[in-house]
Amino acid sequence: MHGSLAWRDRLIGTIDQGLRTLAAHASPARPSPADELPESSLSDAERRLSAALLRVNHAGEISAQALYSGQALVARSESTREHLEAAANEEHDHLAWCATRLTELGGRASLLDPFWYLGSFCLGVVAGSLSDRSSLGFVAETERQVEAHLQDHLERLPKNDRKSQAILSRMAADEAHHGTMASLAGGAPLPAAIRSCMSLGGGLLRRIASIV
Repeated sequence: MHGSLAWRDRLIGTIDQGLRTLAAHASPARPSPADELPESSLSDAERRLSAALLRVNHAGEISAQALYSGQALVARSESTREHLEAAANEEHDHLAWCATRLTELGGRASLLDPFWYLGSFCLGVVAGSLSDRSSLGFVAETERQVEAHLQDHLERLPKNDRKSQAILSRMAADEAHHGTMASLAGGAPLPAAIRSCMSLGGGLLRRIASIV
């Protein structure tokens, strides 16, 4: 009975977290790396490019919240659940930083954020249901791929958009740390076919979110 109640409480908390992620403006626990930097003079084209890239990363952070939430819900061990929740807290900061920067650039979030959240949550449940080692391996691979795409965005950002560069640089460092910690916690390497499918899914999100 106690286990049933604990799982029910976690489920209610997971639903509440999802609604808050989609409906509320996130408040970061850490200050944004861009806070102390002056706003750069950007052309209209540069501003649109930066906003499109930040929208993609904001959608990615929506997905990260959902992914970790789904994995934590079905995690077998408390240590794995705590690991996922700690990483999700830092990802929450990323979400808030991207949302603030999007507003500063005059941009908007992806209209498909609810879809990104639901799809990623279901994927997290599936990954977490296999085993804790598989779940942590999924985290490690996800973060490896996200770090690579952040480096690509850093190269594509307007050279004088220092505020966006600072945010994405810090995010890339955090993602690398999350991936390393997941591997050290026992994450199992994923088969090449699964890694390829993850890459295709990430590419699809980036292409669509940059527009819609």
